[in-house]
Amino acid sequence: MSRIILIFTIVIPCLCSCISTKTGEEPLFIWLTDSSKYFLLSAEHIETPIDNIQFVTVSYGTRNFQAIALVNADESGIEMTVMNEMGSNMAELIWRNGVTSFSSSIFPRTVKPEYIIADFQLCFYNFLALDNALQTIGLILKETGSGRQIIYQDVVIIEIKKSINMVIFTNHLRGYSYTLEGDFS
Repeated sequence: MSRIILIFTIVIPCLCSCISTKTGEEPLFIWLTDSSKYFLLSAEHIETPIDNIQFVTVSYGTRNFQAIALVNADESGIEMTVMNEMGSNMAELIWRNGVTSFSSSIFPRTVKPEYIIADFQLCFYNFLALDNALQTIGLILKETGSGRQIIYQDVVIIEIKKSINMVIFTNHLRGYSYTLEGDFS
């Protein structure tokens, strides 16, 4: 009997010390490069709240896609409703408290909403918050006269040009771009 008690007093604490508890899920991230893991920033880092209609053109290789997006973004999160030119709902994206919700009757399930959120953050989030996040993963954020550049190993991989009524986001590394037309003043 004393052997059993001895075994339980030694083995049980050892087993319990090996059990790990999950304290929460890892924050959402994307791969900006094949080795640069960008964790999405919290919504509080938005530069200026956005509540507008945007005409969106997406180019990927030789394909172009046009849509209208209703965008509401502030310190509480990001909401986007994407519609075709006739006003039919094509997709809805919500980013709140580190969680995304994405539904679409048109886009394939392979579309990952966190990539859309990351691109949005790179365009519209606070420079210093982005700069800190990108430096930790080996990327450089550079402010230009007309926007921003993200640099990896001395090569511009992402370029963002901004004006009062247009934002052009170009991902040179992945081969796609967005043009957003709206009121960005």
